[in-house]
Amino acid sequence: MNAFSRRGACPALSAPMQTGDGLLVRLNPVAGGLAPKSLIGLGESALRHGNGIMEVTARGSLQIRGLTAESARLLAAEVDALGIAVRSGVPVEIGPLAGIDPHEVVDPRPLAERIRAAIEEAGLTVRLGPKVSVIVDGGGQLGMDALTADVRLRAVRTGDGVLWRVSVAGDPPGARPLATVDADAACDIAVAALRMVAERGREAHTRDLSERQLNSLAGWHSVAPLSVLPDISPARGEIGSVDAGSPFSTLQIGETIGESVISPLEGEMSGRTEGGASRKPIGLFPLAGDTFTLGIGLPYGSMPAEKLVALTQSALSLGASEIRLAPGRALLFLGLSVPSSLQASAATLGFVTNPADPRTRIAACPGTPACASGRIATRAIAEAIAKQSADLLDASLILHVSGCAKGCAHPGAAMLTLVGDENGAGLVVDGTAKALPAGYRPGYDAARGIAGILAALRAQRHQGETAAACLTRLGAAGIAELYRRNQ
Repeated sequence: MNAFSRRGACPALSAPMQTGDGLLVRLNPVAGGLAPKSLIGLGESALRHGNGIMEVTARGSLQIRGLTAESARLLAAEVDALGIAVRSGVPVEIGPLAGIDPHEVVDPRPLAERIRAAIEEAGLTVRLGPKVSVIVDGGGQLGMDALTADVRLRAVRTGDGVLWRVSVAGDPPGARPLATVDADAACDIAVAALRMVAERGREAHTRDLSERQLNSLAGWHSVAPLSVLPDISPARGEIGSVDAGSPFSTLQIGETIGESVISPLEGEMSGRTEGGASRKPIGLFPLAGDTFTLGIGLPYGSMPAEKLVALTQSALSLGASEIRLAPGRALLFLGLSVPSSLQASAATLGFVTNPADPRTRIAACPGTPACASGRIATRAIAEAIAKQSADLLDASLILHVSGCAKGCAHPGAAMLTLVGDENGAGLVVDGTAKALPAGYRPGYDAARGIAGILAALRAQRHQGETAAACLTRLGAAGIAELYRRNQ
């Protein structure tokens, strides 16, 4: 077992990360999915060796919490015994229905494997930071638009057949488009971009590349084949010379735009970064023929292992053949004979079975008493809000309930963030858990403060106006005053 990874790194099975409730490990099966018996085995291992809490992150990784140094080693041995091969290296992510979705433009798996192999061959894995990632999106019912990435490849149909739209640094609305090219060129551009990032150090991302470098990535494919892509070396001080006319020939390694920093959108439960919007992986999704996959969500991305085991046992009895982890904190059950029966069982156990469930609009970390870093009972607060104000938590609104300022469950900005500290439950309006709160209430009374805000929203929202638009109109100062009232 390697030394524990620092906070902000990816807590792989071989390098668990220290958190407020012990060590945490994250794993992604190489096969893309798990056999039901394997997931049952993982749940039983989590009960034996952790604190019994299992999570599915925003990026579709499985996490097991509350481990010790010794129990983490035992867990790793049991994962091996279950025959579960876990992925390592730079994440090259594909959609949860890749290869089986009749609505996808093309199966992204072959290109993703080519990029993984090229990254390894180029020796980039050890040179890139743990938060660097690539997305290869074949389209379909469950796309990858809600996730950010350093390099994004998305399949598009054109008059010339299927091509790949390559962009960098962000989610689709904010990413920088580079080119629309065939699979060969898409792979080459992706690896070239990662080489440039690696040259800047392990804390760099594609957002740190210079305008000249981005322009070269956008134009090189019309000039240079892969065989002449630069082999970036720190000793050379610049990207090496190539054939005359190649846009790489004049790039300077030291160029920057602003400060090079790790993306602030990081966290245990986020599984790196998230943003944008896409269809939730909850409900029935048609596959080939008359078959379906059933998506079931974990409330706030977390569930006691015994409930996950019970759900999986029910799925196995109904003929489930495979379970896939889905971005958006959900599980996809394939091969079910009677999906509605499992849906009913899941609802009874407390899982999310309706994409309109208000719990899908709330991000909440474990909080107290599960996490030693937590200052407020996040899950109890989240549950109270979901029950009291379900009709007001529409698709425009994200509410974040964070036990401390680390903001593990939703590292990005949210319209409303409750954060625990020594003063109680602070409210941050349109910001992250790290921001200075605009007002406080006692932690046990935080849900009532949010209820006051949402009651004003109900009274003052115009017809057709979203919750987020109404709150924006009310203003941060007015929202903070509503939160502080009646203490």
